[in-house]
Amino acid sequence: MAEENQNQNNVVNNTPAEGKQNNGKPAEVPTFSAFIDQEIPQVKQNEEEKKHHKEMCKVKFWLVFLCVVFTASMISGIYLIINPGANVPQTIEEKEDEGNAKTFFSKNSNKEGAAVIKVRGVISESSESNAFSTTQNASTLARRIRALADKKEVKALLLDINSPGGTVAAVQDIYNALNYFRAQNKPVVALMRDVAASGGFYIAMAADKVVAQPGTMTGSIGVILQTTNAQELLKKIGVDMNAIKSGQNKDIGAIYKELSEEQKLLLQEMIDETYQQFFEAVKQGRPNVDVNTLRVYADGRIFTGAKAQTLGLIDGLGGEEKAKEYLSELTGIKDIKFLNQKTKFMEDLMLPFSNLTEGSAALKQLAKPQTPALAYMLNI
Repeated sequence: MAEENQNQNNVVNNTPAEGKQNNGKPAEVPTFSAFIDQEIPQVKQNEEEKKHHKEMCKVKFWLVFLCVVFTASMISGIYLIINPGANVPQTIEEKEDEGNAKTFFSKNSNKEGAAVIKVRGVISESSESNAFSTTQNASTLARRIRALADKKEVKALLLDINSPGGTVAAVQDIYNALNYFRAQNKPVVALMRDVAASGGFYIAMAADKVVAQPGTMTGSIGVILQTTNAQELLKKIGVDMNAIKSGQNKDIGAIYKELSEEQKLLLQEMIDETYQQFFEAVKQGRPNVDVNTLRVYADGRIFTGAKAQTLGLIDGLGGEEKAKEYLSELTGIKDIKFLNQKTKFMEDLMLPFSNLTEGSAALKQLAKPQTPALAYMLNI
């Protein structure tokens, strides 16, 4: 009994001794709740730091990737601005033209319908064709039309026009291609957008049916050749230009001299010839229009789509749905489908660079003398 009491006293006496630190103060014994309060936030903080680190790595990766793409695009854009004549290899362009059926119709091999050709802007044979350019070469469009004419899936063509015209030979190239398309017993319907004037109107005359909006600007049947006479200006700034030539008309239209009366007659003869070609195309395309009426309105004037319908120069007023009705009527295919309509993501992506290259090309053209060119062009 005495021993048990002694042991209890020892336990009581030893407890505070064990609970004391070296400085004599009692040590705090951590509880379970205190442990949870201290450790769990630390674990959460570590997880948040790891997550933040991963997110930052992703952000850095995409920033580096975008910087590389932007730098490569800038280098390409600067190169093309410095050297806008750097053309896309012709072999690539030819492969694209020859492979239109594979690219356009691979997903529609079992379908029949109408193809779409869009004519936008000035119709010409541009020398500024490059990877960033949105300019359409007339010969490229003409080859596409001929390639589409040979595809059995293509039963008709929608010619979508928004153009003020272009150079004579380029316009006639597309016009001849459209006649080839029709020669394969496949109809063409022309759809005029905001503007389909002069050369834009010319190519529409190759269509079986022509559709325009009431407010479409069209007409401007005629030819223009513009020259510049800067003789007096050159004298004022002290510039004297001379030409060694094989004949008196070799420098006809030069900016440093005035046209002689003989030269004006020579150019007028050429204008009259190309105008007659335009007039014949309209007369052939609109056989129901009285020739005398056509002579009156084929003086270069412009008119609306509503006026053009009144004169018989177009067949109907409306938009794409009206054109589709004509296509269905001509082909006998109810609810005809367009086979090669697609979005141009890369064209939109490269639009800023195309604007830079085309702006640079325009400045270079302004900085050097221009060779006069015959044009079926709206001049306002």
